[in-house]
Amino acid sequence: MVQGRTLVLSVDRDDDIGWKARVESPCIGRAACLKAANTLALADPEDSDVNAIFSAVKIYDELTAKGEETAIAVVAGNHLHMIEGDRRIAASLEQVVRETQATNCILVTDGAEDEYVIPIIQSLIPVSSIRRVIVNQMPNLEGTYYILKKLLDDPKISRMIFIPIGLAMLLYAIAYLFGWPGAATIIVVGVIGSYLLYKGFGFDELVHGIIDALRLSLQRGRFSFITYTITIVLIIIGCTLGFLKVLEFYSADNSGGVVTYLMTFLFGSIELLIFAGLILSIGIIIDVYSNERENLGKVIVFPFFVVAIGLILYGASVYYLINISIIPDFPLSPETASTYILYDVIIGVISAIVGVIIQFFINRRIAEQQKQEIIEVM
Repeated sequence: MVQGRTLVLSVDRDDDIGWKARVESPCIGRAACLKAANTLALADPEDSDVNAIFSAVKIYDELTAKGEETAIAVVAGNHLHMIEGDRRIAASLEQVVRETQATNCILVTDGAEDEYVIPIIQSLIPVSSIRRVIVNQMPNLEGTYYILKKLLDDPKISRMIFIPIGLAMLLYAIAYLFGWPGAATIIVVGVIGSYLLYKGFGFDELVHGIIDALRLSLQRGRFSFITYTITIVLIIIGCTLGFLKVLEFYSADNSGGVVTYLMTFLFGSIELLIFAGLILSIGIIIDVYSNERENLGKVIVFPFFVVAIGLILYGASVYYLINISIIPDFPLSPETASTYILYDVIIGVISAIVGVIIQFFINRRIAEQQKQEIIEVM
């Protein structure tokens, strides 16, 4: 018999019990879990989370019948934002462990997606067993069609599939209408490829994180809300200028490769991108200095590194476009470009070194202040 109290935990990472059944989580105790399962079953009888919760109740009853100290709970995340959902699961589980005084956990899930939160759970309570509940489905074509239909009815999945396909088809129709059949195919492939990269590299989570940071800074009255807004505007303008620069040299010499166009984009946009990075860094530094001064050493180096990286990238783009790609009618002469490259690299390296030195002295100053406060308390 396992020593201590065992928590039978059902995880609903996409918060179907809240999204469909309007049940607040966490649900602690057998009665609360059964109520959540019954409510969700009435809202959507085909949802697999219903079976997972009932399975958790069954395991709870079996362990209780054997005389073990047992508790049961259901925690849920967020239906649309996985990062916020995982944070909510961590906070809910911390509350459950505190209220139940559980020492180990049996995890009950309805699929692999819920098991992504295992590291979060293990950081709060040891997991002694994992039970995956698999719902039997009809093996014929009708059953497969029904499953696909239910998946596409889910707004989270339908947005992931329908939006890029619909946008690509709309752009194709517009391009074809204006007599650009060749460009239409390029646009469609570009839109779908960009969306796949956007999802594949996790940029959607980054965008959600930026939106959450904006909302949080606005709610708390932080100065960084202004700098976040200015930064977004500057990035949009900078990217637009970069694309216009690519189009300018694309029309002059359409034989350039991908690297050439990337360097051309950097050449046209890097100045505003550096400025945007500086504005954002200043806002972060002001907020940290006002509210979390002990963390000032971690962020003080940001503007120096932004300048260093930006200048080095600018110098690299100029060097490539003049000496390797050799774009005709380039606005800089080889002599002027050489001077730009030399100064950019030197100033960039100096900026990085100055940032590291300032960070060192600020960290030492903060450490001395903390040490002095500890001495005064003692």
